[in-house]
Amino acid sequence: MTPAPPPPAVTVVGIGADGWPGLALASQDALRGAEVIIGGTRQLALLPGECGGEQVPWPSPLRAAVPGLLAAHAGRRVAVLASGDPFFHGIGRALADELGPHALRVLPHPSSVSYACARLGWPVEDTGVVTLVGRPAARLAAALHDGRRLLVLSTGADTPAEVAALLRERGYGPTRMRVLAQLGADAERHVDGTADTWDTDAAGAVDPLNVIALDCRRAPGALRLSAAPGLPDEAYEHDGQLTKRHVRAATLAALAPAPGELLWDIGGGSGSIAIEWMRTHPSCRAVTVERDAVRAERIARNADTLGVPALRVVRGAAPEALAGLPAPDAVFIGGGLTVPGLLDACWDALAPGGRLVANTVTLESEALLAERYRALGGELVRLAVAHAVPVGGFTGWRQAMPVTQWSVTKSGELS
Repeated sequence: MTPAPPPPAVTVVGIGADGWPGLALASQDALRGAEVIIGGTRQLALLPGECGGEQVPWPSPLRAAVPGLLAAHAGRRVAVLASGDPFFHGIGRALADELGPHALRVLPHPSSVSYACARLGWPVEDTGVVTLVGRPAARLAAALHDGRRLLVLSTGADTPAEVAALLRERGYGPTRMRVLAQLGADAERHVDGTADTWDTDAAGAVDPLNVIALDCRRAPGALRLSAAPGLPDEAYEHDGQLTKRHVRAATLAALAPAPGELLWDIGGGSGSIAIEWMRTHPSCRAVTVERDAVRAERIARNADTLGVPALRVVRGAAPEALAGLPAPDAVFIGGGLTVPGLLDACWDALAPGGRLVANTVTLESEALLAERYRALGGELVRLAVAHAVPVGGFTGWRQAMPVTQWSVTKSGELS
């Protein structure tokens, strides 16, 4: 007979801007019976005097304080206050990581997204969500597509103006913006406008507790960026060191990114491969290695512009610069193939099932790829692209340099 699991050590109670009156009876009872109540200062201020437990505000930074704070109150009836749904960009993840899901009793409240969609008449399942809480506003750029509806989780009163400025810079000035503040409370307030016309003074003081609803509209003539790999070359700032659009799309197809995976991009150039890897899914990660300082700075600017500011840029020469990097799921080598030890170092870093893709335009590197292809298999292809150009009063083809590409999935070690 399986023994009954121990009772939960911590009760997690979601609370909204409507405070105590908006809580379900079970949530109110849990807070009344708690010996210790941990929460943000704003959340603790919403509790009535009948909640007699010791109130402990979260310190900053919060995540690092979780283990010690829980240990300090072990054995007592602990309740933790969370904003709305504790497992929607909330404290629930940290508590589950620390204690395990079995140790939690979770009493969620409607999230700010649920409230916002209810006010706007937007289906939750069709609405994109981008959080800027503790994250740079630049990450919003990757989610911008004409006609898409987005909710932006704000970090404070200044976020709407910051979002409006980003939209204008990225060619989305006509986007309708609605700031929904204090959702669910008596003080709930909505402010409507567009990114082009957004005026912080005219909008008045925005409450820090707000969500921003965006009806995305691209300005006429603004560059259209697809959700698929192969962005226009003009989307990038570059000095000529750029994997061109059609080859880039083929390279990303060979790399085959999946959610949560990590890419090493060796010889970053303009960062296009790493950037488009990260744009395939918000959880995709990448490290790009570039030895030229000017290019490394350019990669960081491109990453910000295209909505993946979390791209890690390592300045240095491979293979030395690879030391200490987290193990990759895939590696792209766009330069430096003939550097002694580089290919072996990349191969050794991959676990079985990892992918390696290498591109070259030189005969010397092509010979090296042919040798590895014979030893390890995979796929060796030549990518040739020609563009139609004027030839006098007619049109002809201008051939770009052909690119030799080797792609392979690791199943064992080098022979």
